[in-house]
Amino acid sequence: MNDAVYWIWLSQALGQGEKTLELASSFNWNAKNIYDAGVSDIFSLGIYTLQRVRKFKAYPLENAVKSYNDAVSAGMKIITPQSEFYPDALKRIDELPLVLYLYGDETVLKNELSISIVGAREASAYGCAVAKALSSALASKGFTIVSGRARGIDSEAHFGALEEGGKTVCVLGCGLNTNYLAELKPMRDKIAENGAVISEYPPKTPASRTTFPVRNRIISALTLGTVVVEAGERSGSLITARLALEQGKDVFAVPGDLVHSSFLGTNKLIRDGAVAVFSPNDILEEYYFEYYDKIIDKARFPDDEIIKRAQKYLLNPVRESAGKAQEKSNFRNEKTVKAKAKAPDYLTEEAKRIYNVLTEEPKHVDVLSAESGLSTAQTLSALTELEVYSLALSLSGRRYTIKD
Repeated sequence: MNDAVYWIWLSQALGQGEKTLELASSFNWNAKNIYDAGVSDIFSLGIYTLQRVRKFKAYPLENAVKSYNDAVSAGMKIITPQSEFYPDALKRIDELPLVLYLYGDETVLKNELSISIVGAREASAYGCAVAKALSSALASKGFTIVSGRARGIDSEAHFGALEEGGKTVCVLGCGLNTNYLAELKPMRDKIAENGAVISEYPPKTPASRTTFPVRNRIISALTLGTVVVEAGERSGSLITARLALEQGKDVFAVPGDLVHSSFLGTNKLIRDGAVAVFSPNDILEEYYFEYYDKIIDKARFPDDEIIKRAQKYLLNPVRESAGKAQEKSNFRNEKTVKAKAKAPDYLTEEAKRIYNVLTEEPKHVDVLSAESGLSTAQTLSALTELEVYSLALSLSGRRYTIKD
């Protein structure tokens, strides 16, 4: 029997988010030893009640075998505490996940230079721009960006890393073979190509109100610190911040509007001692000397780095020439127009405008910029988003076409 099956058995028998560190370490990080142990041997450790030990020891191994087969047949990798790729950081928390199902590159889990960026799902344009700016800036220095792939801040954090060509890890609060946020599947696939998508839940476990808060401990534990970009008083990202503090990790927060409810959580974090982030340097400096050898570019960021990057991602007023450019584009040869559906609602406004002028015939970035009325920087950002969603195809010479 594969060792992974016994870890899956133990994870499912105990449940996710349970205290597992003492049990696993007491049996030399070998789940089969736990499976073979008697009830009295486990009860004597004083971790669980006798009733609890009897209950989880009675859990059928066949259920774990099924989950193992589901994962393998779906092309997932299975990472356990016995694996060389299991993150050392996770072995330091009491509720360590006993199994990580993974799509992508498992080696990224071992990158110590990592930071989590989290925040509201219904985020403001400001919050999304700052999240993406921080993510792209830190990714350019070699940080792995960890988040939860939800809409809003999480997605922008992943986008920022991807746009910079950096690594990113997505931690899901459901099985990897569920339809949760199906419209974001292209982004999940892109993350797997440039990092990893992971979950401690069996492949077909649906999302629920309880699975995501439990998941958050992994996001915080995997990283050196957690950055909360935008969060209300009851935001789930504040749970991640609290867990980070309990794990002895750093907590950062981006200042926001004092009277806007979606920033009450982040502002209170700063009041209570979180490091206020006005520049990516505020995060970089915390780790600059200890992880100097892992930082790609040793130079600090310019003082206005966050402003420049955030402004690039914020929608600017439409240029006066945009109308004429669009009018001109309406008269292009009909043979070059690719019949396509309406731009999906989940795209940003910039991406929708680029999507609407993309055709079957390749177009240069400058042409797309002129036809859409967007700046070159906005156009490139929108094209990256469309590529992530498999709606655009990049060709040589900075040319792009609609993807079949």
